[in-house]
Amino acid sequence: MSEHNLDRLIDQTERIGVVGSPSSTSELALDILGSAVNRKLVGELALFQFQQDGKSHYALGQITEVTLRNVWHEDPTMRSLIRQRGRVDAVSERQDTHQGEMIVSAVFCRDGNNYRPSILGTVPATGTPVHLVNDDVLEALLAPYRAQLFYLGRVYGSTPKLPLWFKHFDSGPDGAGEAYHLGIFGKTGSGKSVLAKMILLAYARYPQMALLALDPQGEFAKDLRGEPTGAFRLPMKGVLERLRKPFQVVGVRDLVLDRWELFAQILYESPFFEQLSVPKGENRELACRALADRLQRQGVSLSNLHTLSAFNIAWSLLGNEQVQMVFYRSEASRERFQSMYRAAKREEFYARYWRPVAWLFCEDRKDAHKVDGLLYRLLTPQKEARPLMVIDLSSEQMKQISGDLAGLPLFGGVGGTEEKEPAIFWTETIQALVVKRLLEGIQRAAEAAYRESRSLNTLVLMDEAHRLAPREDPENPEKKAIRDLLIDSARTTRKYGVGWMFISQTLSSLHRGIIDQLRIFFFGFGLGMGQEFRALSELVGGRGKALDLYQLFRDPHSAFDPGSREYSFMTHGPVSPLSFAGTPLFFNAFNTVQEFLEANGWKDVSQT
Repeated sequence: MSEHNLDRLIDQTERIGVVGSPSSTSELALDILGSAVNRKLVGELALFQFQQDGKSHYALGQITEVTLRNVWHEDPTMRSLIRQRGRVDAVSERQDTHQGEMIVSAVFCRDGNNYRPSILGTVPATGTPVHLVNDDVLEALLAPYRAQLFYLGRVYGSTPKLPLWFKHFDSGPDGAGEAYHLGIFGKTGSGKSVLAKMILLAYARYPQMALLALDPQGEFAKDLRGEPTGAFRLPMKGVLERLRKPFQVVGVRDLVLDRWELFAQILYESPFFEQLSVPKGENRELACRALADRLQRQGVSLSNLHTLSAFNIAWSLLGNEQVQMVFYRSEASRERFQSMYRAAKREEFYARYWRPVAWLFCEDRKDAHKVDGLLYRLLTPQKEARPLMVIDLSSEQMKQISGDLAGLPLFGGVGGTEEKEPAIFWTETIQALVVKRLLEGIQRAAEAAYRESRSLNTLVLMDEAHRLAPREDPENPEKKAIRDLLIDSARTTRKYGVGWMFISQTLSSLHRGIIDQLRIFFFGFGLGMGQEFRALSELVGGRGKALDLYQLFRDPHSAFDPGSREYSFMTHGPVSPLSFAGTPLFFNAFNTVQEFLEANGWKDVSQT
């Protein structure tokens, strides 16, 4: 590239103003030219050239505010005249001055034919021209990093694409050298999930990086299965196939749980003991633990719990008075339990209350995967491309336990196994317990990798994070344990090469221990009022002009039609070559799939 190519490109762009007074190294005042006063300037990316230490420097930033002043209109006598006439031709409009506020987010220094990051260490002279930035200028400025750039949208309210970069967590030319934690926040309908899918595809470009999405709503799984998820349907499957990135969707029916502790906890949540007059509480907890412990002593394996023979052993144990004394000390309570036990229909208990729980631990299911096996395939470094794996934890795919008993076979099959799969018992608490099991597995794998001096180079996406890691203490002790484990993972796994991406509808309700660990933020519409805005102000550092611009975000669903919706985001952190000064950047995410694919070189990917 010619040394003066960038200067020529800048000269061809529109000049909108000059550096005015007062200005500082953190915020510049712009005197807007008369030819630009009728343009939309708020949000625009602007640039000016200046000399510093004898070298050419280029500063970029977004215009956050435009103010109008007319000193004649502020004079009391003139105001009285305007009150009568409406305007005074000699001063109205003609004497108007427009001033803009610009926050500098990046400064580049010319070093030969390349440009390296620098700082705004001086204030350029008044009258320094300020130009609008276009795609050609950005491409010339960032030419050495072109292969690393990724695009999620355009500069807020403007046409240039905002260059971002998402580097893998290992060393190397495309690596960050460490793991980052990301957070995406915004109201329902603000575009969080679509943005998260775009970011997943950005990281999927790296074959050496593993990706895991814990999907409580099933939205990411639907995209990979090719099922419709809304108007903006990303062809994730097509892009991954083009990138030759292996991917796998694992549903609840495909997941084999492998801990006796989990069995006792899930049995506690089920109606099994409730039907035997043991309400939730300490007694039921003791009963579940005692039953699990004695089943192990009897040589019953977790994978065989669903069989009739294993149930018969469990049913016999519950009829044993010594077992009953573990959870019911008083004779009256044991008598009540025994009366319910004798009146119960054993076959019905097996089909309706036992098998839906035990089936979660069965290894004989088609396409079944044990948790440890899944994590091994995901986290073990291999020569070929590492996978993107989605764990579908949604309840939509499950038949509820309240299904018709007549539709469930009670007996049959070789060795007591049934030909037809039963319904699986599934609740929000069980969903959280499964997430806990996955988190424990990830932590153990990360610690083992650290002892071997290698990075796991893995990103874990957690949707609906505020449900699993709320700021307030959960009443359920199991959910509190899961929250503590998630907070600990966010604090400790980064050094192991495991980054987390948390998606949440709220900012104030997510535990502070997680928010403090986040390095990159994306804030969508819906955090501009009350407690949410106070939490946002703390994170952005009280940058008043930036927050004022954020509050201009419109609700995407206030648009007249889906095609005109704007999904606006404020991003903070080292996610762009234009944001190393630590200032927020603003962009509108692409609102058509074709735009996103073309911007990132995937225009040949089919959208069907």
